[in-house]
Amino acid sequence: MRRGILAFVTLGTLLVSGGAWAVLNPDVQMLVDKYRLEADVKSFSAEDGKRFFATKRKHSKGEERSCSTCHTNDPRQKGKTVVGKVIEPMAQSVNKERFTDPKKVEKWFKRNCEWVLERECTPKEKGDFITFMTTM
Repeated sequence: MRRGILAFVTLGTLLVSGGAWAVLNPDVQMLVDKYRLEADVKSFSAEDGKRFFATKRKHSKGEERSCSTCHTNDPRQKGKTVVGKVIEPMAQSVNKERFTDPKKVEKWFKRNCEWVLERECTPKEKGDFITFMTTM
């Protein structure tokens, strides 16, 4: 019986840099584990994810862009696209559906990383980003 309980806890946790543990939805955990293997790291950094989220980058069109351009400086709040469409909060603490559908996650990472970075995000960037969004 203990073995089953331990396995559940192990599958539902994420080691964050600094030795902290966060309990994650199993669907989110599977995605984070995938990125961890692809990035070949032991853990992700919520601090790196926060910095990635907030950093403004000069775009080839001359404007500065960051994730917070549309998602606001507080990911627990609703955001708006550049054309005014409402975006539900990014933080999983207020939006339990966030990061639970791998196909949606990949679709939005691809689209938004291209818009902000003009390239795809790396697995490390994705893992740090989700770690930040699930620890706030």
